[in-house]
Amino acid sequence: MPGSAGGRDFAMVLAMSDNSVDPSGNTEAFRAFTQSPPPEPTTSKTPLIITGVAVAVVLVAVIVWLAVS
Repeated sequence: MPGSAGGRDFAMVLAMSDNSVDPSGNTEAFRAFTQSPPPEPTTSKTPLIITGVAVAVVLVAVIVWLAVS
């Protein structure tokens, strides 16, 4: 009878794949982890923001000048 205490209805847990590699798991992985090059620094977005603000100010000035004249 399913669900009875004497039956053999056990849940089976399937193993999940491990996508991350533990660098301390073996010597080769640890050496690759410690010898990896540092990530390259990201470029600053400040010049892009300043340019965008300058363009916006010029556009507003042109629109105001056209509206006044």
